[in-house]
Amino acid sequence: MSLDPVSPADDPVLSGDGNVFLSHLVKSAVSVLAPFLALVLVWFAFAGADYQRSARLNKEATFNTVPSLRQVLRDASQVGVAALGMTLIIIAGGIDLSAGATMSLAATTAAWCFREQYNPLVGLSAALLTGCLAGAINGTLISVLRLVPFIVTLGTMTIFHGLGLILAKNTPIRAFGKVPDWIINLQRPSPEPAWLQVSSGVIVMLFLALLVALLLRFTVLGRHFVALGSNEATARLCGVHVERTRILVYSIAGLLIGMAGLFQFAVLSGEGDPNQGIGKELPVIAAVVIGGGSLSGGRGSILGTISGACMMSVIQHGCVTLGIQTSLQKVIIGLIIIAAVSVDQYRQRRLAN
Repeated sequence: MSLDPVSPADDPVLSGDGNVFLSHLVKSAVSVLAPFLALVLVWFAFAGADYQRSARLNKEATFNTVPSLRQVLRDASQVGVAALGMTLIIIAGGIDLSAGATMSLAATTAAWCFREQYNPLVGLSAALLTGCLAGAINGTLISVLRLVPFIVTLGTMTIFHGLGLILAKNTPIRAFGKVPDWIINLQRPSPEPAWLQVSSGVIVMLFLALLVALLLRFTVLGRHFVALGSNEATARLCGVHVERTRILVYSIAGLLIGMAGLFQFAVLSGEGDPNQGIGKELPVIAAVVIGGGSLSGGRGSILGTISGACMMSVIQHGCVTLGIQTSLQKVIIGLIIIAAVSVDQYRQRRLAN
């Protein structure tokens, strides 16, 4: 199965010229593999820097190890799951600045359900439905009121954060000892069960990535998402129900962001903090952009998004290993985002010419 970037231009017209087809094939392969290759290069860059630093200090290098890889993957899973939802939104020509607040609201809702000792499935469903409902609200406001997604989600970001604070009464909701192990295991540092080798959250992320790839590649709804992001007017002329499709894409994305909120709840071992997700929308969007997603819409890559999420985690973990301050980490990530967007804009200009 292919997890390559989704774009109307991905189906070339075979003119019979073998060179044209081969050129297109090479470009497609490079486009698919570039984010993954960049991830590998970043990993080995940090591994080399850690080795030199450790040799200078007469210490054992810790970055290029199995435990380090497990931690990077575990930390990437929360951003990765939310970024899958953001990929759908960006492919459809939208943006969601409320993703971080939605994650926190979903985690807080789950914590409240567990604290009140509802059935574990109720807590799980509450987190997912909270995310889905938040996404549906965003999609409806954008479609019905015909407002810019940036403005709508900027407003709902504050609203969802406020709702989380109201539910939690301005203090984190703690449900310690009342949460099943299978939920906490989603983000447990040591894999449980041990034979998984990685935390179960990583397995969930990869499974969801496969489902999203299938949705985009083999369903009519997925093609409608791409058409909507490529050219809304053309999509409407082709019979796509634009408003309904936009509400659906935000709702499905919200479901994935709600799952990421459950991951956040698991990271805190059963605590729902309405402030924990503030700012998380930035690494989520960055993962999509670094992975080849176009903020202009109509283009995105599931493999690229997962690679982008892992790259964000590698950079964060690598900076901590090398003793780089958190403030400088943010500068580095910001520069990477600008570079990724610049590459995308350059690519768009070349296609236009």
